[in-house]
Amino acid sequence: MMKASIALVVVLTVLIAMGLRWREERLPQVAAQKRVGILARGKRSVDRWVTAAAIAVVLTLAIVGGLNWLRIWQGG
Repeated sequence: MMKASIALVVVLTVLIAMGLRWREERLPQVAAQKRVGILARGKRSVDRWVTAAAIAVVLTLAIVGGLNWLRIWQGG
């Protein structure tokens, strides 16, 4: 179960980061806030990945925890 949850976190992190990047490029309000410079671009990228990882961890906890409670409620 540990390997599955780690794999789930990694997959969800990548998918969510891709979605966040798509959202940044798509929305005009976010696209207008583009900062120039290597540090600003790097900070935005790090922020995106940290946000994606946090969301992925919460989703993984909910999924794995829900599966655990289903197993408990079914009696074994």
